[in-house]
Amino acid sequence: MRFVAAILWAPAAFAAAPDPHEIIQRAVSRDDSNEKAARNYTFLERMETRFLDSHGKVTKTTSRTYDVTMLEGSPYRRLVEKNDQPLSPDEENKEQQKLDRSIQERLKESPEQRQKRLSNWQKDRDRDRRFIQEIPDAYTFALQGEESIDGHSVFVISATPRPEFRAKDQRAKILGKFKGKFWIAQSDYQLVKVEAEVVENVNIGWFLIRLAKGGTISLEQTRVNDEVWLIRRISMKASAKLGLVKQLRIEQDIAYRNYRKFQTDSRIVDTAQP
Repeated sequence: MRFVAAILWAPAAFAAAPDPHEIIQRAVSRDDSNEKAARNYTFLERMETRFLDSHGKVTKTTSRTYDVTMLEGSPYRRLVEKNDQPLSPDEENKEQQKLDRSIQERLKESPEQRQKRLSNWQKDRDRDRRFIQEIPDAYTFALQGEESIDGHSVFVISATPRPEFRAKDQRAKILGKFKGKFWIAQSDYQLVKVEAEVVENVNIGWFLIRLAKGGTISLEQTRVNDEVWLIRRISMKASAKLGLVKQLRIEQDIAYRNYRKFQTDSRIVDTAQP
């Protein structure tokens, strides 16, 4: 009996482990359909920025909360809180006027103007897609194990930059300056979490914003309505150099909540009850 049991057990014991590169490729390919489903949701976005001194002590904290909704086919961000306090009557009035103007402008658009606005927004989405699609080629992946996050079984995969990687997209060149770790849902191969660390100074944009080695960025997603993965939190800790002189040490957290299905229960949020 032990001999028979050993024969039956052997194939499972020596089964090939999941290929981490294939897991990442599947996650990247699935991200497109997930992003399209995410467009059906509106949400609240709270962005908090903490400024630190050279000793790591917080010297200043600011926050802004926005209601993000779809307005005639593309997103509109409306400020609803500053530093976790409702806007003053004057500020609220200005935000309402801005919203009213945007509504009228978009309603009065010609078909050509509307198409141009939507095309410009889509171009941004397409640039993001090109960036994401280069991730499988930019790293060497290793399966670190399996974990559970919010009840979802996930693969844990480390990512190390490949020296021979040559980016096709201009923005994707910075991928080689990060190492990281991915958490991918086993059920549908969607990204649940990612952590990245700057391993080489990164220059961003035309104004020489420089992220120093050692900075970290993380992103977490959550399953909503059992149909889509949506961002729950983005965090960043970094030393940044603006231009040639100004040095900043910052921590930033962007939290997303109150996801609402656009077709049924979304609305412009009352600033008294964000």
